[in-house]
Amino acid sequence: MITLSLLDRSRIRAGETDAAALRATVERAKRAEKEGYRRFWVAEHHGVPGVAGAAPAVLLAAIAGATARIRIGSAGVMLPHHQPIVVAEQFATLSAFAPGRVDVGLGRSPGFTPPVRRALRQGDHDFAAGIAELQTFFSGTSEVTLHPQPDGDPPLFVLATGAGLQVAAEAGLPVIVGGPLLGVGGDPGPGLDALAAYRKEFRPSAQQPEPRVAISLDVLVADTAAEAAELILPEAWAMAQSRTTGVFPPLEPVSAIRAAARTPRQQQYLDQTAAAAITGTAAAVESRLTELLERTGAAELVAASSTYDRAALTASDAALAALFGRRSTGEA
Repeated sequence: MITLSLLDRSRIRAGETDAAALRATVERAKRAEKEGYRRFWVAEHHGVPGVAGAAPAVLLAAIAGATARIRIGSAGVMLPHHQPIVVAEQFATLSAFAPGRVDVGLGRSPGFTPPVRRALRQGDHDFAAGIAELQTFFSGTSEVTLHPQPDGDPPLFVLATGAGLQVAAEAGLPVIVGGPLLGVGGDPGPGLDALAAYRKEFRPSAQQPEPRVAISLDVLVADTAAEAAELILPEAWAMAQSRTTGVFPPLEPVSAIRAAARTPRQQQYLDQTAAAAITGTAAAVESRLTELLERTGAAELVAASSTYDRAALTASDAALAALFGRRSTGEA
């Protein structure tokens, strides 16, 4: 049994307003609840032209008001950008409106560009110490009493790379891993070693008595393999442009991407992003995800899918829910 979740970064489509992207995220969360997804994650990005999701706590408040059962969380709040007490206050406030449904995913990615990092006043930050301080506010052991009082302690998760896995293991927290650690389309060896080290070094905590791994990647389902391969192109092309121009743009339609001139380096990045996704027919996606879940020992699948065609994305979400929703557990 696995927990099935969606991650929506409020990706902007070419010609679309930021507000439209945010409203679409709320609508997607409502559909996810109806389709049986256990959790809906949103993310934090600052000054990124193609992403409207900059304030997870604010966006989650809108989602909380539009849903009733699905768990909602950040994947994640970038802790180096915030004082732990402010994060605690924001998510304690959220828990007042969505009691028992709020999760706090924490990351440490820097701002996308030097101007963004300066605007965030980003400096040296001890990620582990920040997590520990945040825990004291939720547990009531800080010298400052948190108000509002949260509805229980919102569970904490760590968005982890190699070093983040060690922090999570020492703190006794669950992890969300993606990218090269999953070994999709590449060598799975280093990722499996890192996950094994996390499990070996894990220190049980009040929140999490045993290590817990969630995996996050693009998953897109369509009627044919060719259609599914086209769905990943908008995100892959945006990634290729960001790697070569420094600008992460809005999603473009497949027809525009097919017609666009690209350098060999952009083609390389486009191919790499596509290879790191799992796309295909329902049967093919189920087979590949089953193997990945077994190989990583993951308890949760976080589908971080996006594409230009919103109708196709809606259909893909529904198909994934039909495949794995019947195997989804109610555990947090």
